[in-house]
Amino acid sequence: MEISPFRVTGLGTRMTGLMVLLVLVALGAQVTRAQEDAAPEYAVKAPLASRSLMLDAAAADGALVAVGGRGHILISEDAGETWTQAEVPTRAALTGVFFHDRNLGWVVGHDAVVLRTTDGGGTWERVHWAPEEESPFFDIWFADADNGFAIGAYGSFYVTTDGGSTWSFEPVGEYDYHLHHLARAADGRLYMAAEAGMIYRSDDGGETWIELYSPYSGSYFGTLPLDGDSLLLYGLRGHLYRSEDAGESWTELETGTVAMLTDGLRLDDGRILLTGLGGVTLISEDAGHTFDLLQQSNRRGISAVVKVSEDSLLLVGEFGVRTLPLDDLTSRKER
Repeated sequence: MEISPFRVTGLGTRMTGLMVLLVLVALGAQVTRAQEDAAPEYAVKAPLASRSLMLDAAAADGALVAVGGRGHILISEDAGETWTQAEVPTRAALTGVFFHDRNLGWVVGHDAVVLRTTDGGGTWERVHWAPEEESPFFDIWFADADNGFAIGAYGSFYVTTDGGSTWSFEPVGEYDYHLHHLARAADGRLYMAAEAGMIYRSDDGGETWIELYSPYSGSYFGTLPLDGDSLLLYGLRGHLYRSEDAGESWTELETGTVAMLTDGLRLDDGRILLTGLGGVTLISEDAGHTFDLLQQSNRRGISAVVKVSEDSLLLVGEFGVRTLPLDDLTSRKER
């Protein structure tokens, strides 16, 4: 009887299947290594980069760093008077920046990219990159030079313990909502604002997280810890809330706007400033209990605000980068 080779069973067939599987795994590993080792495309130098979309900024011991679309990173050494575009090994939109000190800093963005600098932004290296995941990072925060978190879309929560050289995925909870912003309070607690009304708090430096009661089902884009257990929570459609008990309960504050609120800052004199789309700025002179609405004249969206000096702020957004004298806040309020 002739036996068809396609009907042979037993050890030989199982071994053949195993060999095929091993080959496929090896090929997949080669593709992954090829993606990781692929030479990065550098951001194009653009004469008008300082007027292009900027999404976040940070101050680093006298220097200012702004990050945004197309892999643009801008550095200013003169309080925002002039800007230099850095050589950056990505063309992905960059969404978050954090500096540990004047030299050591990190940037995150789309394609799950993480960039690191050890010379104050003069040069950057790509330490993480996963375009195949189609999952951008939105924010990055470090407790010290080694330990940090990168957060982003679809519940992305990545941890590093070696300064960003390697990252591991450690999900916060059962949901895959976008994680937008991390902030640390003076008492060491961490707060995380997220999509779909999700708010998280960590009482142990980010080892574990608890889900807090939410007064709103829309997305939050940030928290601003204040003194003691007080903090502000802000997000879509001008929604702003205040808590006096570390996020256990909330009181809604009137904002006078339905614009999305994007960032917050407490000034040295105790005033609190919140920014938003449509050129919206909110200012409080009573420690964040009430706010007055100020409207920037160009009405272009503000993504982030950073203190430059005792006299001025840096705004970044749809307009690029712009310094704002603090006196302008007072004069606009008086009008």
